[in-house]
Amino acid sequence: MYATQQNIIDLYGNDELAVTFDRDNDGTAETSDIEAALTRASEEIDGYLSGRYTTPLTTVPGHLVTMCVDIAMYKGAVNPAMVTEEKRLRYRDAIRYLEQVANGKISLGIEKESLGGQGGAAFFGNDRIMTRDNLKGIL
Repeated sequence: MYATQQNIIDLYGNDELAVTFDRDNDGTAETSDIEAALTRASEEIDGYLSGRYTTPLTTVPGHLVTMCVDIAMYKGAVNPAMVTEEKRLRYRDAIRYLEQVANGKISLGIEKESLGGQGGAAFFGNDRIMTRDNLKGIL
């Protein structure tokens, strides 16, 4: 996952976390719902990044953590009434940014991770069996 529950608290606060992920209205957030929302948000981010980067990223830029939180808070809200206009706008901004990264207009600011090798190609084969010298007099 690209973000944690603590990242949500740092950006939105404990009260907003509790309200967004309180399925049974007991005043506390459901940890399983938070984890599921962050996982789905990370997977959504990977969907945009996989064409340009090796996912999941091993180095996560700070702004990507924020986007993961924004996506999780918007799409993971257990009560649709808790999806505020601010959450909707932050989600849309995150998706716009990820689309631009996917289209190559914006870079994450990290190097694309190597898939290995130095590139290039090499071909090897056996010596030729039939050569002009071997076939003299046959044709």
